[in-house]
Amino acid sequence: MTYCVGLKLNRGLVFISDTLTNAGIDNINTNKKMFNWHEDNEKCIVLLTSGNLATSQATINLINEGIQDHENNENNILKANSMFQVARIIGKILRNISSEYASDGQAGENPYSSTFILGGQFKGQSHKLFLIYPEGNFIEASEDQPFFQIGETKYGKPILVRALEQDATFGDSIKLLLVSFDSTMKANVSVGMPIDICTIKKDEYQINKQIRIKKNDPYFQKISNGWGESLKKSIKELPSFNFIK
Repeated sequence: MTYCVGLKLNRGLVFISDTLTNAGIDNINTNKKMFNWHEDNEKCIVLLTSGNLATSQATINLINEGIQDHENNENNILKANSMFQVARIIGKILRNISSEYASDGQAGENPYSSTFILGGQFKGQSHKLFLIYPEGNFIEASEDQPFFQIGETKYGKPILVRALEQDATFGDSIKLLLVSFDSTMKANVSVGMPIDICTIKKDEYQINKQIRIKKNDPYFQKISNGWGESLKKSIKELPSFNFIK
């Protein structure tokens, strides 16, 4: 299983992903699920992947081949004119791979399906965030929906819905995301560390910061323990329930 989140803030974009691809007593593997491409001072693109690993890896390989093929601009995301066009290119690649792998042709319902979060910015345009479905179609983030999740989403969503503010700093947003990840990992062992994080600052067209948080990271442990204690304290401060006699 996977857990990935993309946030669209007023100041830019924040991406976070786990790296666990298999979970079990004797079967644990990690693979990167965050990828980026950029041309300095022109454009920056980040992709988060969830779902079938073979499909995700094939998509990334075809994206890279498209960039390296200088004679064919049709599948080259760095030659696209906008983030919308990038979403169309990646959606087409994903749809073709899913259809090729599927035995019944139902790409969105077969075990080879993958879902992506795509974000970035082209010079002279606003920063964008998209959710790309296994069928290759996609939707764009808005003021009403400023974030997307893929993978194991249900445990970490409530904190984002309640506390996310679009004018938040990168630091406060990452803190919130780590609380979301902590809740998810405590509820589902198939989501795990290391955690990859990167940010794109608005109008800078490059990765602003990129880090990996590993197991036993002191800051993450502080966030995890502090959030647990804060919840206990908040519950105690709420009025007690009294049965009506």
